[in-house]
Amino acid sequence: MAYSNFIPSVWAESINRELERACVFVEDCNRQYEGLVSKKGDSVHILGVGKPTIKTLERANSSDTIDPAEEIQDTSTILSIQQIRYFNYKVGDIDKAQAVGGLMDTLSEETSEALANEMDKYIASMATDESVTSLYDSAKQVTKDNVLSVLDDAIEKLQENDVSMASGITVTVSPRFYKLFKQAYIGKDTSNSGMLKNGKVAMYGNVTVKLSNNVARTADGSEDNIMIRTKRAIAFVNPLTHTEAYRPESSFADAVKGYVLFDGKVVRPKEIINIKVTY
Repeated sequence: MAYSNFIPSVWAESINRELERACVFVEDCNRQYEGLVSKKGDSVHILGVGKPTIKTLERANSSDTIDPAEEIQDTSTILSIQQIRYFNYKVGDIDKAQAVGGLMDTLSEETSEALANEMDKYIASMATDESVTSLYDSAKQVTKDNVLSVLDDAIEKLQENDVSMASGITVTVSPRFYKLFKQAYIGKDTSNSGMLKNGKVAMYGNVTVKLSNNVARTADGSEDNIMIRTKRAIAFVNPLTHTEAYRPESSFADAVKGYVLFDGKVVRPKEIINIKVTY
């Protein structure tokens, strides 16, 4: 059968490489836990503790008894792997398809973009997670005259949460937010050459600005939930990409099917802010 010559491991590797290039929201997640899970239902226990209270002991009283040991807030959480996205489509005769220069590569690239889109939308939706603080009580109307002030408010809020500007902060904006940002700022900045990779479009001080059409919106599309965060704020795992070729019983054409396994969770809520905006 023609599909016996299909090499799924090579295709899966190609898909993973394309996924890395295509993902915008996923790129700025903490992925250090990926090697700890391998299948749906697996979970990883992410350890965490709050900051201790720093107290003063006067040198003249250095022999005094210090306060009892305090209970540090436990911020541990469990990330369970539950998300699956799959594909299943006909490719005609696989041998012929592989013989046509670039055809299988094109299929792989298109598949990767579609899968990356799904993973990015999932991470983007975490802007509205119940653990995430919104910058404004209601959506702020943004114009080119106040768009930089809106970003400054978000950065200030992170700083008030003791987030260092050296932590690597990213704000991922929608096309309509970026249009206003560009009108207000890009013309003043001279350090944005070579930025266009994985959605990067600008630097605003120490903050990386990225562009994505997957920014979470309200159901009617009137409001955006712009996410600003550090790379430690959301944990993400994509432990498995599987592909296989087969011959559907009801068809004379070969087909390729596969899936990606992934999940994510907000693990440092003080390091992520939702900027609710309207236009």
